[in-house]
Amino acid sequence: MLSEFLPLPIIVAMILLLYVFSVIKIIPEYERGVVFRLGRLLPKAKGPGLILVFRPIDRLVRVSLRTVAMDVPPQDVITRDNVTVSVNAVVYFRVLEPRLAIVEVENYLYATSQLAQTTLRSVLGEAELDELLSAREKLNARLQEILDRHTDQWGIKVSLVEIKAVDLPQEMRRAMSRQAEAEREKRAKIIHAEGEYQAAEKLVSAAKAIAAEPVALQLRYLQTLTEIGVERNTTVVFPVPINLLEGLINRKELFEAATLERHEPVGVS
Repeated sequence: MLSEFLPLPIIVAMILLLYVFSVIKIIPEYERGVVFRLGRLLPKAKGPGLILVFRPIDRLVRVSLRTVAMDVPPQDVITRDNVTVSVNAVVYFRVLEPRLAIVEVENYLYATSQLAQTTLRSVLGEAELDELLSAREKLNARLQEILDRHTDQWGIKVSLVEIKAVDLPQEMRRAMSRQAEAEREKRAKIIHAEGEYQAAEKLVSAAKAIAAEPVALQLRYLQTLTEIGVERNTTVVFPVPINLLEGLINRKELFEAATLERHEPVGVS
């Protein structure tokens, strides 16, 4: 019916024009096109820019070159010291060789995700809980190295692996809280003992200085009275040197001895 209204050459020209428009493809800067011609892979990936894909002879597969941030779902891990924890992570990777990413693996996103999960469980299972909590940089570097080595044959570069969160059981959290509290009490007692020791050393040094210069003790008495007077206290406690009391005691003993000798009866021969 169409040939009755339009000449055959015009119809052919329109079909060719539509085919030409379908052949033209535009590849963005962040993508590459992997082309299969008659089922065989072409030597180089196409793009970016304008490319020609001759259907049905050619088949185009687009591959993004941008960095992918992939969440690793929480994994139940048993550490080397037999503690069960739940750990999740994030993996940053990008495709460097689009041809390998399409030919060498069926779905490189799914394959990388599964490899990240198994690697996370195996690596963290060899570490202790303290290492998992305090040495994450070391574990992150090891995870990145293993993933990058295994995904290199897929044309993928793993640039970074980060452990996001470590969920501990409630019993372990309470035990760690008690341990931290005991550690703080230990440090407080050590600091208090060191302060007492230093204070005792200072007191010993002060006693030696006062023993060398007895006048210093009298000056200290006067200074104490001055400080008490400033505060306007109604009660003043004045320390008396022991030397003065020893003199009074000796005199009392001599007086009592003389009194007893005076009252003793004289014997008759």
